[in-house]
Amino acid sequence: MRVTGPVPTVPPCRALGSQCRSIPVTLRIGPLEEGTASLDHEATWLIGHTQHISFSQIWEDEGELYVDATLHVPCRYLQREGAFAQCSVYGYRGPVPRGAYQPEQRRRLGRDRFLVVENRRTVVRSLPPPARSLPVLVGQNPCALAPCRTADNTRGAACCRDLQIEIMCTRRQRRLEALVRSRRSPYLCKVNRPGDYSIEAEVISACGFLDDDGIGCSLHGRMRTDGRPAKPDLCSDWPPKDKGLHPGCVFAPRRRRRA
Repeated sequence: MRVTGPVPTVPPCRALGSQCRSIPVTLRIGPLEEGTASLDHEATWLIGHTQHISFSQIWEDEGELYVDATLHVPCRYLQREGAFAQCSVYGYRGPVPRGAYQPEQRRRLGRDRFLVVENRRTVVRSLPPPARSLPVLVGQNPCALAPCRTADNTRGAACCRDLQIEIMCTRRQRRLEALVRSRRSPYLCKVNRPGDYSIEAEVISACGFLDDDGIGCSLHGRMRTDGRPAKPDLCSDWPPKDKGLHPGCVFAPRRRRRA
């Protein structure tokens, strides 16, 4: 599995094409040994982030749960000039290439109906709201007025607008890795390889479960028919102080004022 030589920093493209606008990938959700209950939460959370990712089928193989997806993030080397485009590396020039089709993937379907993952499969379920409004924590949602922002300077609910993904990509899949590494930052960035079979990256792609105000979670307080919370459990794990916090996060330690 070991492949010698540095990973190409520029993908070996022969012309402008769909790879300039989007790339198909397989994302790892988690090992089956975590159990269906945990994986349902992980998968519901992952497929919720539909702004710049479209999701296909969830499937299993050799003790792991995966989902096929398309990352709708353009290449950093694509330069657009009206209806035309040019590759700043190879000099290819022509009409702006089409990316992969990005369907509207709604997660809130109206009338308390939502698309979630149940028994490791996507399903549509009616999830009525709680009898009374539930706070995110004791008292008001602390994130409601927080000036947090993602790396593209979009303000509000930053934790619901970006995510860490694991892309299945062996060391031999050098073209795929180069395509991932060439995506435009900050929409896809912080790419690293933790092992022989996958690479990790951070993607800006807002969650489709966000409320109309763009801050609250539409799943908050709703329950599945089996009594489990509909809201993914990892969304209720508040970030530790001083670790991976967005600028303006209310959980960040306040700076001391100089005397």
